[in-house]
Amino acid sequence: MATTTTEIPRKFHQAVERWRDTYLPDFAYLIENWDRYFPRDDKFRLCAYRECGMPCSIECGEDQGKPKYTRACDMKPEAAHHLVGAIRAQASTEFGSIQQHQLTLARAQDEEEQAMVLRMMAEELRHGYQMLHLLTDDDWQPVTGQTQEQTVEEILSMKTGSHVLGAFNIDFESFVDNIVFCALIDRVGKYQLSLQKVSAYSPMADSMPQMLREEAFHLATGVVPLRRWVVKAAAGSPMITMEVIQKHLNKWVPRAYEMFGDERGGATNVKWGLKPLKNAESQDQYAKECAKVVRDLNMRYLRARLPELSLTDAEAGLATLERDRGSFQGVKFDELLRLPHREYGRRRGVPAFSLVGLDGERFDNVESYLAHLAKTLPDGYRATRDFQDFVENLRAVARGEKTADEAQKTMPQLRRVGGVCPCSKSVRWVAEEAIELPGSAVGA
Repeated sequence: MATTTTEIPRKFHQAVERWRDTYLPDFAYLIENWDRYFPRDDKFRLCAYRECGMPCSIECGEDQGKPKYTRACDMKPEAAHHLVGAIRAQASTEFGSIQQHQLTLARAQDEEEQAMVLRMMAEELRHGYQMLHLLTDDDWQPVTGQTQEQTVEEILSMKTGSHVLGAFNIDFESFVDNIVFCALIDRVGKYQLSLQKVSAYSPMADSMPQMLREEAFHLATGVVPLRRWVVKAAAGSPMITMEVIQKHLNKWVPRAYEMFGDERGGATNVKWGLKPLKNAESQDQYAKECAKVVRDLNMRYLRARLPELSLTDAEAGLATLERDRGSFQGVKFDELLRLPHREYGRRRGVPAFSLVGLDGERFDNVESYLAHLAKTLPDGYRATRDFQDFVENLRAVARGEKTADEAQKTMPQLRRVGGVCPCSKSVRWVAEEAIELPGSAVGA
């Protein structure tokens, strides 16, 4: 299908460029070296894409078969409220991801892997731009009570700690975070975009195909290095181990599950034709796909450890390890990666603050559970404020001082010097005209 391109209004476009100069300082390097790293791909362009020829009729829900909505004012108020919340959340995740990746981008050991992450960050910038296009190309003020300027200002002022979804409020500690995040969290993004591709709001649906094409690269940015890393780990590399990879899986998979929303929810979005699946259904599909990714990595590790094995024998050996959890020709089950149990380390949804271990084992004592988490999570993450807040809430739930629902609502955000209020005017991103300040890339 053909696509059309457009830019958001000039003052908003310039606001995104100023944001880019602040949080993506390596962007110019990427553009200058694009042909070196990605010679077969079209050079990056900051614009909004709309796919032509998409279905014109609502594809699910109680209004299935009716014409899709082209303007927010034509939607039922409840549907419009849910939709604008999803757009705002999507924008927040795109910009938030860049802020996280920038923290550890320079710690990459491999130049190619670093370039892949940098490209992914630029495309996330474009995805955020795409969402701002949806928010500024229509009148959402009757729904949000905000002007377009206020909405854009709010989104661009968010920092790690004030984003809509919890996964984007966690600092990266190493480049392993960059890669595992791409493999797992961006995979959730793929699911969300696939669901929104059938949205009853046609501008949303038309925005998804190009984002999905770019998202495929983002998944590869995570999976390709992981495939290399497990082979290196099998060879005994001191730079990366299966244990390190596993601990980062444990850090991010629970946050990935939570991105689908409460397992009991999603019916409203289906009702209004905004998504075709409820939250639990999407989460189920995601878990199955992640299990395949993990199994592929384990197969590569096993074949690297035992290169004399045929593919058939390696498949049989892996099946034996998975079934018996013992050893196979010197390779132990504990050396392999595994997907954390769906209730492990959860702070949102039905399993929130349950004392469930990596393999589904249940703990009666909160301190024993915390000792288990200490063994199964990265050392750097356990030293963060985010983990401390989780521990404090977990203990409060265990003592009966809070319910799990109350604890979910009181999980604090990161503490930043100077505050993180999204409505803070300490930095003004949106201006009628770009104002260049001496020695600063940020407009005022």
